[in-house]
Amino acid sequence: MTVLTRRDLIALLLAAPAAAYAFNDDSADWISLFDGKSLDGWKANEHADAFSVVDGQIVAQGGRSHLFYVGSAKNADFKNFELSADVMTRPNANSGIYFHTAYQPSGWPAAGFEVQVSNTDDRKAGYSERKKTGSLYAVRNVYKQLVNDNEWFRMNILVRGKQVQIRVNNMLVVDYVEPDPPFRADLNFQRVINHGTFALQGHDPGSTTYFKNIRVRPLADNIAQISDERPEVDEVYRDIIRLGTENYPLVDYHVHLKGGLTIEQALANSRRLGINYGIAINCGLGFPVHSDDSVRDYLKSMEGQPCYVALQGEGREWMTLASPESVARFDYCFTDAMTFTDDNGKRVRLWIKEEIGEIKDKQAFMEMYVTRIVGVMHEPIDIYANATFLPGQIAGEYDALWTPERMSKVIDAAVKNDVAIEINNSYKIPSAAFIKAAKTGGAKFSFGTNNADASLGRLEYPIQMVKQCGLAWQDIFVPKPAGQKAIQVKK
Repeated sequence: MTVLTRRDLIALLLAAPAAAYAFNDDSADWISLFDGKSLDGWKANEHADAFSVVDGQIVAQGGRSHLFYVGSAKNADFKNFELSADVMTRPNANSGIYFHTAYQPSGWPAAGFEVQVSNTDDRKAGYSERKKTGSLYAVRNVYKQLVNDNEWFRMNILVRGKQVQIRVNNMLVVDYVEPDPPFRADLNFQRVINHGTFALQGHDPGSTTYFKNIRVRPLADNIAQISDERPEVDEVYRDIIRLGTENYPLVDYHVHLKGGLTIEQALANSRRLGINYGIAINCGLGFPVHSDDSVRDYLKSMEGQPCYVALQGEGREWMTLASPESVARFDYCFTDAMTFTDDNGKRVRLWIKEEIGEIKDKQAFMEMYVTRIVGVMHEPIDIYANATFLPGQIAGEYDALWTPERMSKVIDAAVKNDVAIEINNSYKIPSAAFIKAAKTGGAKFSFGTNNADASLGRLEYPIQMVKQCGLAWQDIFVPKPAGQKAIQVKK
């Protein structure tokens, strides 16, 4: 039975549509920070011409510049507050809304926090911004694109005590409670909950972002936090912040709603840990998804959830059950080689000891198994999960059985077919030797738990492998956009 902490219970209430803490649009306490006509009450630093007012909107377009609020409301000094703004991005826009910051004549604001505004920015050679709209930049990152360019969306920021909540179109995407003392991964920035003003970001000449209906509702300095629980800062906590700062996408792409785990609990856990989730449904004979109609029904049930939604293919029949068009509606698709038909025509599941039986010739079994894995790599998948899993009968001989030649065959097939290799947190596989060889071979990697129950870890093993094997952020998988998914490009 899943045991929820007080913070989890509060987070679930906040996430529930009927009981959510709602921004009261009719409240007389709201103060407009933008008159819709001019930049009165605002002050730009470098490249001041990057900001203009057009048709009742602040337009950020030009060289790097930041537009700081310097108006009379609260003397431009806010501690606890609700901020609401309507935002629209053009393709490749990169911008943000700062809070608890202070005017500085140039550079990226050092004080306070940036709430990221970026949906499709991938213009820099060799660089693609992983932190998407709604991120509490470099502290609690959002990796899935939740809103589209060329469409207005509502950004809400709530600060109460040492807690920050961010909503995008009323979706709670960040719920950050600052530890005591605060942990700062980058000492060049004072990302500490304190007090200060707001600022809008103009990022570069190729970025265009629009803002309107910018308003704030100040809250009492002594207002209570929604949660009084402060996180424990250990090495894993620090690693999550550090890697997120360095553009690594911290996503557990292999989470199942099983063992009593609900979507609400999963999302509350994700926000608490700072790890994004990919919620996977199984597609196969006798599984929840087994047709186009079941795909449609499942995806409808997941609408509006701020997480990745994935399909896990079961067995080798999964490709025949739902059309490619239906599979392409998922953010990504993955499978493993743990279910297959052996050389004797027997269907086996590697995790069930009775189905495998005694493995009399381990070398022959491995040769057959590697052949099956290579075949799986040709399926229209984005991730190969549970990589290098061995049945319990021979798992103790992992290093001897996974010879360099066998590893090479699997790695070559993954690279050739553009399939990311999962680093699995539950099984603690593949080995460091396999991962290092795969990195050398040009493979991409994903992180996944494959939880058997409601317990989800903190990607401890994948994080360990990132450090031990020298993986760069470019080595880590992110789902491809529509039109480029494996199900759409593989024959």
